[in-house]
Amino acid sequence: MGMTVDELRELLGTAKPVIGMAHLPPLPGAPLHDRAGGVRALVEAVQADVSALVDAGFDAVLFCNEGDRPYALEAPREAVAAMSTVVTRCAPEGVPFGVDYLWDGLAAIAIAHATGASFVRSVFTGVYESDMGLWSLDPARALRYRADLGAVNVRLFMNVTPEFASPLGTRSVGVRARSAEVNALADAILISGTMAGDPADVRALEDARDALAGSAPVLANTGVSLATVQDRLTRFDGVVVGTALKVDGATWNPVDPERAKSFMNAARTARGEGRPAA
Repeated sequence: MGMTVDELRELLGTAKPVIGMAHLPPLPGAPLHDRAGGVRALVEAVQADVSALVDAGFDAVLFCNEGDRPYALEAPREAVAAMSTVVTRCAPEGVPFGVDYLWDGLAAIAIAHATGASFVRSVFTGVYESDMGLWSLDPARALRYRADLGAVNVRLFMNVTPEFASPLGTRSVGVRARSAEVNALADAILISGTMAGDPADVRALEDARDALAGSAPVLANTGVSLATVQDRLTRFDGVVVGTALKVDGATWNPVDPERAKSFMNAARTARGEGRPAA
């Protein structure tokens, strides 16, 4: 079942890891894709963001097809091929990285396996009404697919409060988190806000943390800011951050190197580490 906190440290190289988002612009086939720029423009944009994250000292990078609005529940072949190319070309040397494909966890596993990623972030459990329609997950299929690929070393970071969606049913966040860890074999649990860049409900984070009681790490998955990173790293097991690092704090903009450095300096202070990076 879930990773221990020590295993999370071993996977990402530090306690209380800070995972920086590398948002891909729209992939081929997406309505907003830059056909003139093609895959080369994707690589150039993502490489600039990855370089800024690595220079700022982020513990891991998470590649995500954030630009592919509106999101598909089944990944098109051309998007999987293009994202695999981008991740391969932009993967940071010596820094762990993960893959998220919105909203197809099997595609994320396939890309992670092909590119050497350490983990995936996705929604694998539950049934939701969502912007993408009625959304019913099949964790048995996902874990069997991972096993069939021989990708069992790709860790599963499961989001149990997905953005743009509401769960059907009455189970609490804590119950859903515990069930995902026990029944769906989640390695870590992620708690999100209502949309990209929106803060996760602290009560939901606490509910998941208390329900798991240390049997799997709990990470804040959206909306962590310079003002809240100390609190989140003090109380929970790590954070995933994207919007707060962007130019003007806008999700769809490139990473701002100065914002990235300021965020990681605050994270280091929260973790009781040495002098901040210049």
